[in-house]
Amino acid sequence: MAEHTRSSITIDATPAEVMGVIADFAAYPEWTGEVKEIEVLSRDADGRAEQVRLLLDAGAIRDEHVLAYTWDGDRRVTWTLVKSQMLKALDGSYTLAPAAAGATEVTYQLAVDVKIPMLGMIKRKAEKVIIDRALAGLKKRVEA
Repeated sequence: MAEHTRSSITIDATPAEVMGVIADFAAYPEWTGEVKEIEVLSRDADGRAEQVRLLLDAGAIRDEHVLAYTWDGDRRVTWTLVKSQMLKALDGSYTLAPAAAGATEVTYQLAVDVKIPMLGMIKRKAEKVIIDRALAGLKKRVEA
């Protein structure tokens, strides 16, 4: 999967506070519109999720998939697709960097490959919508 879609947002919180919300999978149904159910299947030595099952419902699209997560402290988390009914691949990451006045610059990168044929332009637009919604939801949740 060569092309990724990327976007950034500044959140008025420390990287540790932002990563705390990202790592709190049990709360995802409260602040992400599409995640309806979540189950942490395994954890790493630090207690952070290694594999997570997500049930997504985005109207016409309903899918369950398992993602594998890799954590780099409070700086970065990446994920890759383990299993899905509708997707061939799903690679993403949140990268956190300290910004001015105690804020954090959060960059979300995503690449999705679906099992059904889809024009690249449409796929990238869908990725952008997913990223923008996720960043807005994350900002609202962290700053609340």
